[in-house]
Amino acid sequence: MDEFQARLTGRCVVVGGAVRDALMGQAAGDRDWVVVGSSVQEMLAAGFRPVGRDFPVFLHPVTHEEYALARTERKSAPGYHGFVFHAAPDVTLEQDLARRDLTINAMARSDDGVLIDPFGGARDLAARVLRHVSPAFAEDPVRLLRLARFAARWPDFTVAPETMALLRRLVDAGEVDALVPERVWQELARGLMERRPSRLLTVLDECGALPRLLPGLSDVPALGVVIDRASALGAPLPARYATLTRNACALADRLKVPADCRDLAQMLARELDVIARGPSLGATQSLELLERCDAWRRPERFADLLLAAECVATADAGSEAPPWPPRVELAQALASAQAVDTAAIAHDAARRGLAGPAVGQAIREARRSAIHRH
Repeated sequence: MDEFQARLTGRCVVVGGAVRDALMGQAAGDRDWVVVGSSVQEMLAAGFRPVGRDFPVFLHPVTHEEYALARTERKSAPGYHGFVFHAAPDVTLEQDLARRDLTINAMARSDDGVLIDPFGGARDLAARVLRHVSPAFAEDPVRLLRLARFAARWPDFTVAPETMALLRRLVDAGEVDALVPERVWQELARGLMERRPSRLLTVLDECGALPRLLPGLSDVPALGVVIDRASALGAPLPARYATLTRNACALADRLKVPADCRDLAQMLARELDVIARGPSLGATQSLELLERCDAWRRPERFADLLLAAECVATADAGSEAPPWPPRVELAQALASAQAVDTAAIAHDAARRGLAGPAVGQAIREARRSAIHRH
C-alpha cells in the first residue's frame, strides 16, 4: 500500500487482466484497481485525478494507473451504451466482479497477495474455458467481440456451451445491430493481430454474428487458413485485413476501415494474379506492376502487398516452407529499380536538351533495364 492508497478508508485491489495474466505466467500489462468502500470526494481529497465520464474512474497521482470505484450496472436501453451505473461505498467487491464479462476476468488480488475469486475464474483458467460470469453478459454486445478476440489470443481455450448459447440469444435479440462501426473495427483489428485470428471468425460464425457484423465474408474455414498463415508470417494489420476481405468494399465502407487497410485490400484483389506470376514476368510487366502500385514512393506498402499475396497463395504451407518465389523475385526487382540513380539520369537528359516527359521516359527505361539485368 502506497501513501496515496493509505489516505483512503476504502480497500484497493487489483482486478481483471493483470490478475489473469499473472496466473497464466504471462507478463502483466497495465494494472487496473477497484476501490471498495470509498467515494468520489475521498478519492479527490487523496490526490487522485478524475478521468471517467460515465462512472467514477481516477488516475493515481504518481503511477497513473486507473482506480475505479466499485460499482454495479443495470441495463436501461439496447446496445452497449444502454447502462446505468451505481457507484457508492456500500457496493461490495463481489458485486463489482459480478458485472464483468468472463470468469477469468472476474478475479481480484488484494495488497497482501490473496486471490479473490468468487466465480471460479482460476478453475476455468486451468481448464482453458471461456465462460460468462452471469446472464447479464448478453446485455452488452461488445462482450461477444471481446470473447471472440480472447479465443483468437488463446487457441487452446474453448467456449463453454452455455456461453455459446447465450451468445446466440444475444444475436437473436438484435443486440449486435446496435454496435457502432468504429467499435466493431476496433475489436476486429485487435483480433486479427492475435495468435490465431481464425478463431475470431469461427466464434462469430458459430453464434450467428458473422453475417450481421461482417457481411460479405463467407467460407470461414478457407478464410481462417489464410488469416492464420498471415499471423504465422508476422504480417502487419493491413496485410492481414487484405487477405481476409480481398476488396470487400461494402465491408470497408460499413466499418469505416482505415485507408491503409482498405487500399491494400483493393490492390491485392487487383494484382494477386499478376504477382503470382512473378518469376515469369518480363522486365516490362514487372515495371508496370511496380508503377501501378506506386512502389517508388510506397515501398513498405508494396512489401506488405507481396506478403499478403504470399499468405493467400501459400495458405496451406507449413512453417518450414521455403520463401515464396514471386515475393522474392518482385522484391528484388524493386530493389534493382530503386538502385537506379534518377538524379544522374535527369542531369544527363537535361545536358542533352531533354525535358518533361522525355526525362521521365529515360528514367523509366533505366529502371526497366535494371530489372532486365536482374
